[in-house]
Formats: sequence, C-alpha cells, structure tokens
Amino acid sequence: MSLFIYLDFLGFENRAINTFFGLIGLYVALIVDKKGLFWYGFFVGLLWFWWISISFIYYELQYLIPLIVLFFAVLYGVLFFVTSYLDKFNLRFVGIFLLSFFEPMGFNWFKPEIVFVSSYLNADKITLFVVLAFFASFMYIKNHKINPKWLLIFLIPFLFLADVKKSEVTLPNIKIKLVTMDTPQDLKWHREYQSTLIGQNLREIETAINEGYEAVVLPEATFALALNVKEPLMDRLKELSYKIDIVTGGIYFDGTHHNNSTYFFSKGEVQIANKMVLVPFGEATPLPKFMVDWINDTFYGGEEDFVPAVQPTDFEIKGVKFRNAICYEATSKEIYEDNPKYVIATSNNAWFLPSIEPNLQKLLMKYYAKKHHTVIYSVANGSKSEIIIF
Repeated sequence: MSLFIYLDFLGFENRAINTFFGLIGLYVALIVDKKGLFWYGFFVGLLWFWWISISFIYYELQYLIPLIVLFFAVLYGVLFFVTSYLDKFNLRFVGIFLLSFFEPMGFNWFKPEIVFVSSYLNADKITLFVVLAFFASFMYIKNHKINPKWLLIFLIPFLFLADVKKSEVTLPNIKIKLVTMDTPQDLKWHREYQSTLIGQNLREIETAINEGYEAVVLPEATFALALNVKEPLMDRLKELSYKIDIVTGGIYFDGTHHNNSTYFFSKGEVQIANKMVLVPFGEATPLPKFMVDWINDTFYGGEEDFVPAVQPTDFEIKGVKFRNAICYEATSKEIYEDNPKYVIATSNNAWFLPSIEPNLQKLLMKYYAKKHHTVIYSVANGSKSEIIIF
C-alpha cells in the first residue's frame, strides 16, 4: 500500500509492479485478523504521513515531532481497526472502501485508490470498490467451499477497469517557463534574506524573457512578503509584464488579514487570486474559535489564520484559461469541480524536505489530472517542476 510512493521517490516507475503490489496491499487488508488490521493501518499512516512532522521544525516545535508521527500512525490504525467490526456481515471491504471518503479535520491526502495511479488499472473509486469486492467474494467462496467458477463472474468488471486508453492531450501553444527554486525553508522568511530572494526571483523572470518565453511561473510564496504593499517591487513586476506574463506566489495583505496568494502580471496589470482551500492547522485551524485562538497563541506566536477565498480563480494567459491552485489546493476536489482544462499549481515543498511529500503530492495531482482530464503545470520550491499529463 505504500511501495508505489517510495518507488516514485527513488525515480522508479513500473506499471506491472505497482499493479501487483497495489492488489496485494488491498487483499492483505481484507484477510488479516483484527489485531493485524490495526498494525496494517498503523504502518500505512506512518509510511504515508510521517513527513508532516518535519514542518514543526520551522515553528521551533521539534519536541512535537514524535507525537505527530505517532498521531497519524495511531489514527489510521484505529480507522482500519474499526472496519473489522463489519466482519460478522462479511462487509469489511465496504468499511475499507468508505475510508477513502474520510477526511479527518479536512485532511484529504489518504486516497487508497491512488495505489493504482501508475498502474494498469484506473485510479478511481469504482476500481477500488470492484477490487475490494472481488477479493471479498473470493474469500467468501473459498471459506464456504463454493464452486470457484462463480468467481469468473466477478472478473468481468476488470475488463472495464484497465487503464489502456490513450487520451489526446492538447497543450496550449504558449511557451511557458516553469521555474524550480531551492530556497531553504529556514532562510525563506528571514527579513535579512528578503533582498536576496527578491533579486533571485527577478533574475529568473529576466532570464525567461531573454530565452524567449511568453509566460513564466514561480512557486508559492516565492516573494515571502506582503507583495501588494511593496509598491516599488509591484511597479517593477508590472514593467516586466509588458515583456512576459508573470505568475508568482506572494502574501496579500488587505490591511487586516493576510492571504496566501498568486499574483498574475500581464501588460502592466495585476490580478490576485487568494487561496481557497487552506491547509488544516498549517493555514487554518479546523476547530471552534476558542480553541483556534489558544492554538495560535500557544504554537504560532499569535498569528491569525489565513482567510480563504470563496471560489477558485482563473487566469487568462494569451487567451487560454488556467485555473489557479496553491499547493494543497492542487490535491483538493474543489479546484477540479468544473473539469478545468489547465491548472497552474504552485507549491513550497521546502516545509517537508527531505521526505516523500513531493512524490505523494505529485501522485495525488496525477490522480486528479486523470479523473478530470486536466493538464497540471506544477511549479515548486524544493522539488521538481513539471507538466502532469493525464
């Protein structure tokens, strides 16, 4: 259930291996006993989400790292264990399937169907359900000594689950430069580093102009400041935008609240898109107000939660519409609800390095790209920028 993530981390992709181990992983979840099922979920939670704890270093909360790792391991151990109570109805497979819909406190990165995202099977809810139902039927037939020929009936749906069709992918006729940055997280927000970072960002834009690109995309919050209140810098970016369209991350400050935002500069004009889907506990605390205030005062130095946008934002680059997505948004269904053709996803993965987080994020984006037939232009600080094609 975790191997596909670590193979991607090692730069190795093999559809046959991912298919085989994805099927084995789901089968084991159905045959293991109750105690084993807890440990199954425990290690799934551990192997998928241990990296979340790394970000606590930058809040000077290193002492919480073991607790965060243990929290996710125990959480998924308990969730899987709970499905064992359906054993008496032979419906454990239904419980495991329902886990794919469960998003504790808004955290939506556990999608067991993505074990098939780089396999010979479709990575979707239908495939997950059919695979689990097939294995459950196999176990029932085996335990009740029923003629196994009846199992052939359950093989029929697999004929429609194979990921063999090749979709026509049309990329816009725009020369777009995706800029990969490698700014360490422990430097990024230091006041004395701002001039260095600003200079680096401007050089990347000027290089893209000199190389003949029509648009350039920089990562999330690559301008690690409230960009809209820095008038000389805004004027410089507007000036450069007569030569190239610029998409870049920065903070937006309206005088009261801050937003994690994307700025789009074109022909001297600027459009600002605020983030709509906020990271649970990283950008917004999904708890009652009195608890939010206590957590922010205790752990985040009194910083307030970001304010989310009410809907996604689209940019039009050279007449082509692109949906904006900032990091966590790019792995959230809200961004893809109307099947946008193109998405620009900017991220800052330096929060979680070194780890598998960029790989899991990429696999989740690939899942959404396949599901919605969307081309994703993924640009990141701390990991590879690339075009993700369904």
